[in-house]
Amino acid sequence: MVTSTRQEFQLLITDDNAAFRQVLREVLEDRPFLVLHEAESGEEAVDVVQRRRIDIVLLDMHMHVMTGIETMRELKRMDFTRPCILITSDTSDDVKRDAREAQAFSVLKKPVHRRELVETVADALVTAYNAFDVKSTC
Repeated sequence: MVTSTRQEFQLLITDDNAAFRQVLREVLEDRPFLVLHEAESGEEAVDVVQRRRIDIVLLDMHMHVMTGIETMRELKRMDFTRPCILITSDTSDDVKRDAREAQAFSVLKKPVHRRELVETVADALVTAYNAFDVKSTC
C-alpha cells in the first residue's frame, strides 16, 4: 500500500462570507489529515500563503477586490502544484473556462454537497501529492 509522506495537509478556506467559511469548516474539520485555515479575501489568502505552507486552497469566485480566479492565478505562480478548488454559484461556461485556464483543480457549484466537497479535496490531494491514504479516511 502506498501512503503519503506527510500526515497532515494545510487547507485554506477563502471566502468573504464568514457563515459559508464556517459551513466549509464544519464539513472538513473532522478529517484527521487536514489542518484548516481561513482567509476572507484573495489578498489575505495570498498573504497567508506567503507566511505559511498551504497545501490546498478552496476559493470563492466573487470576492471584493480579487476574484477567486485572480487569486488562483497568483497562488499558482507561487506554487504550480498547489491544488485550488473554486466554489461558486456562477458555473457559467465563461467561469469554467477561466478556471481551467487558471489551472483550477475543480469548480464546485454552491451550495456544495458535503460528499462532493470531501471527495474533491481528497482527489486533489491524491493527484497533487500522491496522498493515497487520505481516500481511506474520507
